[in-house]
Amino acid sequence: MTTPASPPPSRTSGTTSARIPAVLLNALRGGLVGLAELLPGISGGTIALITGVYERLIDSASHGVNAVKRLVLGPQRREGFMREFRAVDWWLVIPVVVGMAAMVLTLAGMIESLVANNAELARGLFFGLVAASIVVPLQLIPKVQRAFASKILGVLVFVAAAVVAFVLIDLAGGSFSAEPPLWVVFIAAAIAVCALVVPGVSGSFFLLAIGLYSPTLIAVDERNLSYLAVFATGALVGLITIVQLMKWLLDHHRRITLLAMAGLMLGSLRALWPWQATGDDSHGVGTPVAPYDPVAGPILLMILGAGIVFGMIAVERVIQRRHLAATEASVVADMPAKHPDD
Repeated sequence: MTTPASPPPSRTSGTTSARIPAVLLNALRGGLVGLAELLPGISGGTIALITGVYERLIDSASHGVNAVKRLVLGPQRREGFMREFRAVDWWLVIPVVVGMAAMVLTLAGMIESLVANNAELARGLFFGLVAASIVVPLQLIPKVQRAFASKILGVLVFVAAAVVAFVLIDLAGGSFSAEPPLWVVFIAAAIAVCALVVPGVSGSFFLLAIGLYSPTLIAVDERNLSYLAVFATGALVGLITIVQLMKWLLDHHRRITLLAMAGLMLGSLRALWPWQATGDDSHGVGTPVAPYDPVAGPILLMILGAGIVFGMIAVERVIQRRHLAATEASVVADMPAKHPDD
């Protein structure tokens, strides 16, 4: 008697089960990005780059934005929307977003409490993180020979951006209370979301510099839905508009844009000087003063913060070198073998 052949395994179930480890890994990557977004000075974009999902996330985000544009503006609204929608890597995007949200919702209150109760130590750590991160945009500048006038222009842009950041932070210092105006929250979220697109830029650092870091973490921890809704709307608008502008600037004026970013980071260190006179308002930026007790702790944490950033940069370089070596090996392997008689 012939035993009937067993039906072939379901292709869909096999594919789904094979993707489960990748989904869990992507959720872990999202958690790391979410943790980075909670800590001023650490860029979520940098963590995404180090964990190997940066380009895929940017590509999926671009398809998502284009899908909305096609649906609203056309042409071929339905067909264009579905084509762009299907191009999004949802097996990557959904786990990453879930991991980020879980990390932010879980740790926001604890981190805000640590920062509020250990202000000098926290600012010392953040100062080291941001100071070391200034080299990130500088390293991304194309290495080519430039005319003397171009070099002078670059220096002027760098210095001007640093001065602007220093002055603006001085004006914004302590200006926002624990309940900032919602229009300010909207604009801040639209700008801070750039950290997800540009490696080396910290969205939390921007919020800290303008006095919205603690209010935002408190809103997350207390589930302040009105604040979070405005923040999410601003982030979405920023993702569609400011992020697209940043990509255009980096594509067409890369050197000047990166120099301006580095200058802004340098000038913004004014907000992270560990020893500040903040008065009764601990949510904003105070006036820098001479070091007072504690002194050793903030200095050691500055060194630790800088070490963390330089360590991430080193890991990123190793990953890039391995990726380049693998790409070159793949190109060589794909080349047709040359016959000895040719």
